[in-house]
Amino acid sequence: MDLFDYIIIGAGSAGCVLADRLSADARNRVLVLEYGGSDRSIFIQMPSALSIPMNMSRYNWMYESEPEPGLGGRRMHCPRGKVLGGSSSINGLVYVRGNPADFDRWEEEGANGWSYADVLPYFRRAESRRDGGNEYRGTDGPLATRYGELKNPLYGAFLEAAQQAGYPATDDINGHAQEGFGRMDMTVKDGVRWSAANAYLKPAMKRSNLKVETHARVERIVFEGRRAVGIVYEQGGTRLEVRADREVILSGGPINSPQLLKLSGIGPASELREHGINVLADRPGVGENLQDHLEFYFQMASTQPITLYSSMGLVARGMIGLRWLLRRDGLGATNHFETCGFIRSRPGVPYPDLQYHFLPLAVTYDGKGLASEHGFQAHVGPMRSKSRGWVRLASPDPKDKPRIFFNYMSHEDDRAEMRACVRLTREIFAQKAFDPYRGREIQPGADVVTDEAIDAFIAEKVESAYHPSCTCKMGAGSDPMAVVDSEARVFGVAGLRVVDSSIMPSVTTGNLNAPTIMLAEKAADHILGKPALAPSNAPYYVADNWQTAQR
Repeated sequence: MDLFDYIIIGAGSAGCVLADRLSADARNRVLVLEYGGSDRSIFIQMPSALSIPMNMSRYNWMYESEPEPGLGGRRMHCPRGKVLGGSSSINGLVYVRGNPADFDRWEEEGANGWSYADVLPYFRRAESRRDGGNEYRGTDGPLATRYGELKNPLYGAFLEAAQQAGYPATDDINGHAQEGFGRMDMTVKDGVRWSAANAYLKPAMKRSNLKVETHARVERIVFEGRRAVGIVYEQGGTRLEVRADREVILSGGPINSPQLLKLSGIGPASELREHGINVLADRPGVGENLQDHLEFYFQMASTQPITLYSSMGLVARGMIGLRWLLRRDGLGATNHFETCGFIRSRPGVPYPDLQYHFLPLAVTYDGKGLASEHGFQAHVGPMRSKSRGWVRLASPDPKDKPRIFFNYMSHEDDRAEMRACVRLTREIFAQKAFDPYRGREIQPGADVVTDEAIDAFIAEKVESAYHPSCTCKMGAGSDPMAVVDSEARVFGVAGLRVVDSSIMPSVTTGNLNAPTIMLAEKAADHILGKPALAPSNAPYYVADNWQTAQR
């Protein structure tokens, strides 16, 4: 049995950050265990190929939800990275921190010390922004961010149309004002996907005190009394046990982290007993509070042949790939999500609750619904669904996938927000800026106007934005549903922390990779016993008229 100071379970976005930060001190012996394998694939490293690894079982756990009653019984795809870098190696490379008010809300929800003032310094520490830093943005962190080139005229048309519809422009959705329309950051460096593996793990792997094991399936956490002292894992048909002198840190993500806690005896007592698992700590919140973002693709035909449809043929895609291999530039070096927007769905909403990604192509995100004509689309969806789901064991066998139920669209407010998405987007695409390009409405279709028609369209066509979270939520000790405290320590046991998007008390306004990396940066200081970075006093924008106006 090998002995380490820290064992990190999962080399995803959070695990890679922790591997780097904890091994920076040569005295710390750090082990990282990842069930997936190498990320050395053109499909992972080339930004525009993002839909390919997401649909490969080699890189994706290929989870599916239980049938979702609110979506007509559909089972929803829930991709999770199974590779070095985790989901940061198969995601859409979008860098959105969330709205500052999200983190002030976290503190109100019991995550003491996680207000915007507290977390902004960690966002800055993580980031190296190509356009330079300021009081909001970082300049010399491991995670490279940049803007797209905005070469396609449709990006500009989208921003102009939004302003014509009465929405503000924002210089930086990750800076002072998230609300409005502007450029979208991506995690790309020198034309390559800048995953957490590229940013944090690979540089750290040069250190002799860091060991990374791949194809290692962790089966359970080992306890002596109530203290985590190691883990049992299976690798190549052999069962192994390793010991942690200081701490075991679970960074499996919002699906695997609650599963492993339950397999180790931490979770709702009744569920554990049902599967014959001895109850070490009765924590009813483990696997509950599951949250996600839904979105649909509002698609318009283009009357001009300027969209990415021209690049969808085999020869054209081959040329894009060849150029990327030779020069790391061109259409292969972008995720194509280069402009975006954040708006409020109605008066009385204090900060944006709808998000837009714009794409100069009409296609599904997974790449399967291939474009059949020139078109463009906005991905749009609500940010703060009131629906709550769960992750539960299917069996006590670690090899069995857990059951996942999002309970999508189970709250009436979710339906009202989706109707607003349809109507507000249609209004944006009707503006003068799109006059030179606007063809027919491919989806939802011009006849989808009534509440009933919109509800039916959503049930059939809405997709996950792939932001599962909140299944091991951080909160106060007095909250029976909280799983970890504000330093990510698991309640009811010692020597064990959870650090990944599962500990978010509530989902943030936007994509989850940036806040997950921030979360791990801050947790690293807690684990090492370092004082937190000094809080920021940078202000953030809240619309003066939010109580009475939608824009």
